[in-house]
Order: sequence, then structure tokens, then C-alpha cells
Amino acid sequence: MQETKIKRKGMMFVLSSPSGAGKTTLSRLLLEKDKNLVMSVSMTTRPKRKNEKEGVDYYFVDQKTFSRKIEEGAFLECARVFDNSYGTPEAPVREKMAAGVDVLFDIDWQGTQQLSAKCREDMVSVFILPPTLRELESRLNKRGQDSSDVINKRMAKATDEISHWYSYDYVIVNDDLNKSLEKVHAILMAERQKRIRQHGLTDFIKTLVK
Repeated sequence: MQETKIKRKGMMFVLSSPSGAGKTTLSRLLLEKDKNLVMSVSMTTRPKRKNEKEGVDYYFVDQKTFSRKIEEGAFLECARVFDNSYGTPEAPVREKMAAGVDVLFDIDWQGTQQLSAKCREDMVSVFILPPTLRELESRLNKRGQDSSDVINKRMAKATDEISHWYSYDYVIVNDDLNKSLEKVHAILMAERQKRIRQHGLTDFIKTLVK
């Protein structure tokens, strides 16, 4: 039997965690696993890293441009993290959602709070915890992306970030990457079935009971 297609509004699917707990890796794997999910591209003032692409990983701008975007109300959320600014442009996200595509956000708890205040019904949030702080520090060192000074700052910030776990819809301990991916994808699939997201249900039911 052919699958019944019901029109659905896309959602904002948020993954947050302390740096190094696995949200970026889980985001990448989730995007590979689910073709109806796209990554939100943020704007940032931080320098571009090796192998990062403009418009794919981030939109890289200077602080003056970023500040102007804030004044224009162009962001769904924005935050200052480790001396750099980050923000999510609203227009492309709304466009994808209207087409029934879900948009994945890799943001911290500050950005999640702003997103929740602005569009709570359209978002689902998942917080990723490390199994231990020692394991978190080990992962940061193995990445080889940051200096020891930056790693120390990230570890100092991790405890504060973890303290906001209760403000998320779901919480997952990432002690096994494959199992964590399965859990996150199960949440995504279940949230797609919520009545409020399936705006084509009314028309479908009308044809069903004729």
C-alpha cells in the first residue's frame, strides 16, 4: 500500500550540549540519516577554521555587520560566546519550515532560550550530556582544535551550561554515539507526528469520512 502523505509544517530541532559533548557529531550523523532535515546556517564573527566553507558552515562577517543585523531584527536568536558573536538568520529558516522541511540547530542554551521565547510551538529541544566531566575534557583535547587556555575556558563554562538541562524537552547522556543517534532520531520522528505540526490533517479527515 502506498504511504499516505499529509502536509506538515517543519519544526526547529535544537541540539545543545557543552562543547565536546557530541552535539556537532550527532548533528552531522542525523543529517546523513534523515533527508528531510537540513542544517541551520548561522552567522558568526569568529575566524573561519580550516576546511570551513562560507554559507555552508557559517556566514562569516565582521562585528559591525553583525550588529547591524541585530538592529534590523534579522535573527531568530543570537549570542556572544568566547568573545565572538553567533546568530541565526530568520528568513531562510521560515522558508524551509513552510515547505515542510525540519531545520536542525546546533546552538547553546542561551540561543535555545531566545528561540523558545520567540517561537516555542515550532521548536523541540534536546540537551546532550557527557558521561563525565573527565571524559568531556578528554574529548576536547583529542579534537586538537583549541589551545589549552581555550579548553580550560570551555571546561569552566561546561558546568554552567549543564545546569540548564531542565529547560530542555529531552535530555540524553552521550556515552555511546550510535545509541545516542538512535534516541535523537526517535525523538525527531515522534515529534513529526504531533497534531499541531500536521496542518493537512483537516483536509485528509474530510476526505476520509466523506
